[in-house]
Amino acid sequence: MDKSQALLSAGPGTFRAAKRRQRSLYQTVLNGLFCIAALIVVLPLVLVLSVSFSDEDSVYIHGYSFIPHKFSTAAYSYLWADHGAIAHAYGVTVLVTVAGALAGLLLTALFAYPLARRDFPLRNVFSFFVFFTILFGGGLVPWYIVFTNFVNVKDSMLGLVLPGLLMNGFNILVVRTFFQGIPPSLMESATIDGAGEFRIWWQIVMPLSLPVLATIGLFMTLGYWNDWFNSLIFISDVKWYSLQYIMQKTLMDIQFLSTQSGAGNASAILATAPTETMRMAMAIIGVGPIVLAYPFFQRYLVQGLTVGAVKG
Repeated sequence: MDKSQALLSAGPGTFRAAKRRQRSLYQTVLNGLFCIAALIVVLPLVLVLSVSFSDEDSVYIHGYSFIPHKFSTAAYSYLWADHGAIAHAYGVTVLVTVAGALAGLLLTALFAYPLARRDFPLRNVFSFFVFFTILFGGGLVPWYIVFTNFVNVKDSMLGLVLPGLLMNGFNILVVRTFFQGIPPSLMESATIDGAGEFRIWWQIVMPLSLPVLATIGLFMTLGYWNDWFNSLIFISDVKWYSLQYIMQKTLMDIQFLSTQSGAGNASAILATAPTETMRMAMAIIGVGPIVLAYPFFQRYLVQGLTVGAVKG
């Protein structure tokens, strides 16, 4: 007689109590694992925040610490001296992120909808094109020539929105898979009632797809917010510098000054600038809005990914 049969023979009450204890043990173990995973994610951010409010000399003497040995706002004061450029870069980044994420989400949903319709005769052909772009790319030089010579995106907002970020093959496939899970009977009923394809997509498919749209929207938002490469390649006008590019440029300037530490001017600048704590302060400034925006997407994130991955 095994353990389960022994519990059943002891009575249904004893069996239910054992099952409850077993579920409680599983939940405790899972909660413990999730707490460990959360600490692994949160503790580095807490450390960066603590170092950004530390004194530069104490960081060099004692190293990084979760509790500052000597509290200081010198890093933020140093960045505040250039607050006009940082505020302008914030505005550019917010504008590009909002416009790019909305436009990319709309185009992704428009492209994915016909691929999800089994009555679309070219769905396999276009699906192959999408999948092909995931596996292969044209290379940096052809990519640059196309966007500068043919699309002419240099020193404009298009240079921050179009290249490499507006649409992504993986996102299209995820949205297409989610659309395929919507019951075809809903679309057939709408067709019988006289609705066209655009109305079916906008009034039926899109409202039912909020989880996957929020998930892909979060991915696009993160991509646009963290992008500095497009600014480096396509932007030479200061008014279109993004926040992440300004941060990257500042870090490169600090690195250059540290390699020129023998020069008199470089030594003077490095002596007054809180270089290590300023790196951490820039990270906090750059990550702040995204951390605050993430909870609004969180409830859709897991649902959008899991439901979109049920069917292939």
